[in-house]
Amino acid sequence: MTLRTLRIGNSSGFYGDRFDAMREMLTGGELDVLTGDYLAELTMLILGRDRLKDPGAGYARTFLRQLEECLGLAHERSVKIVTNAGGLNPAGLADAVRQLADRLGIPVRVAHVEGDDLKDRHPDSLAAHAYLGGFGIAECLKGGADVVVTGRVTDAALVTGPAAAHFGWRPTDHDRLAGAVVAGHVLECGTQATGGNYAFFDEGSHDVRRPGFPLAELHEDGSCVITKHPGSGGFVDVGTVTAQLLYETGGARYAGPDVTARLDTVRLTKDGPDRVRIEGVRGEAPPPTLKVGLNRLGGFRNEVVFVLTGLGIEAKAELVKGQLAEALGKVAEARWELVRTDRPDADTEETASALLRLVVRDPRQEAVGRVLSGAAIELALASYPGFHVLAPPGKGSPYGVFEDVYVPYGAVDHVAVLHDGRRIPVAPPQDTLVLEDLTEPPAPAPLPDGPVRRAPLGLLAGARSGDKGGNANVGVWVRTDEEWRWLAHTLTVDRFRELLPETRDLAVSRHVLPNLRALNFVVEGILGAGVAAQHRFDPQAKALGEWLRSRHLDIPEALL
Repeated sequence: MTLRTLRIGNSSGFYGDRFDAMREMLTGGELDVLTGDYLAELTMLILGRDRLKDPGAGYARTFLRQLEECLGLAHERSVKIVTNAGGLNPAGLADAVRQLADRLGIPVRVAHVEGDDLKDRHPDSLAAHAYLGGFGIAECLKGGADVVVTGRVTDAALVTGPAAAHFGWRPTDHDRLAGAVVAGHVLECGTQATGGNYAFFDEGSHDVRRPGFPLAELHEDGSCVITKHPGSGGFVDVGTVTAQLLYETGGARYAGPDVTARLDTVRLTKDGPDRVRIEGVRGEAPPPTLKVGLNRLGGFRNEVVFVLTGLGIEAKAELVKGQLAEALGKVAEARWELVRTDRPDADTEETASALLRLVVRDPRQEAVGRVLSGAAIELALASYPGFHVLAPPGKGSPYGVFEDVYVPYGAVDHVAVLHDGRRIPVAPPQDTLVLEDLTEPPAPAPLPDGPVRRAPLGLLAGARSGDKGGNANVGVWVRTDEEWRWLAHTLTVDRFRELLPETRDLAVSRHVLPNLRALNFVVEGILGAGVAAQHRFDPQAKALGEWLRSRHLDIPEALL
């Protein structure tokens, strides 16, 4: 007998997302499972610092406050809740949920997943966690849990786990699991699938001021429909789903602990208003190792931004650099960046001004605190004309460093802890496959020669970018076959580097996804040691794609 469609919604894309989303998803329409994604590389560092102060902390406290309002609603509607809000302390959060349920008089069964914490093997780290798959979640649900709390699982595991439990999938059901991974990747960032952060937000009549959260109608064969509750804001179309599919991915093989999903096999079709069908996804056995995210404190950082106004901007910048050279010789790292926000003959002081940003780092807080603040402020009456800063430098703040390593599955004790205390070990996959890049598919036929016009790439192409450790990805897509014929031949790695000069000395790889009419570029090392290190102006590369869309190149007039 074919089991009914499983409706899985999302109510959080990060720690700090819209507080009311859980209630909106529980009251806005039918659901079977409600997920919440609270974890990111930076979040693990924040939770690690919290736990240094309080060993009972380490989880997303926002989730508890949301649940206080919504646990009764979920119970009344028989909606299961699955979340990674457990962070560094899933057992602690599970206990807190039980206490909350007892206080509210709501009979719910709470289970959790553990085994991801590998800090004992990496004592120099603040947090060290393996990315687990969804079968621990599946065991909890099969054991009767109403609420499942995890630590560091992959974002997509919040969907693969409930789907495997509901449909009875096995670890060797690679195509079905791959379909659930793709659905999970679309849902994981909440409103990014429903018009949030969308390149073409200003087209059409869609209201994206308060997008609703997405849900997936998942089927037994692994296919699904991405949609949202009726009447909620935003919109779902092939473009919004394509954008999210490209977010923080790399090549056509999207590897995870449950399965490697082949993004080059994804087919998207419109299935009605605010409905996009995803089908055809193929899967392969997962890699033989698990990714482990390591977060550690890298030292202390400080910054000051000097405002340079009017004439002689570059000469003023050189004067400040020279005046601070001796003091900066005492810190481990100092970086200057001159941002030319000034315009000639400007009619406001702000638009006549450029910004000179200085960032310092050192293992010692006093080196980036007193040294910088004293030396910089002493220049107030002794430097360039018009000297002032946006804000005086502070005492210096700690920054984090992220790196990933890989361990065999056997190095992790993946365990589902059921609501009655039983501990169910989760076996590693029997089939694995070493991850290798695919051969680039044949390019489409190029467009015939014709007149061109110099114009921004974004007139045709959408983009979405993000971070993975110290690397960034930029996914670029177009909406018609003719535009794809042009993009596939035009936006090479060399052209990408030309348009984004910041990437010229870095390793850049291009991955081709014809079914999505998309190219995915991975830029290695552009984010230094990860988002917590605050290496660049846009430390998570969120706007790297929009910078690319703003760059001008020759575009065939027939496409404009």
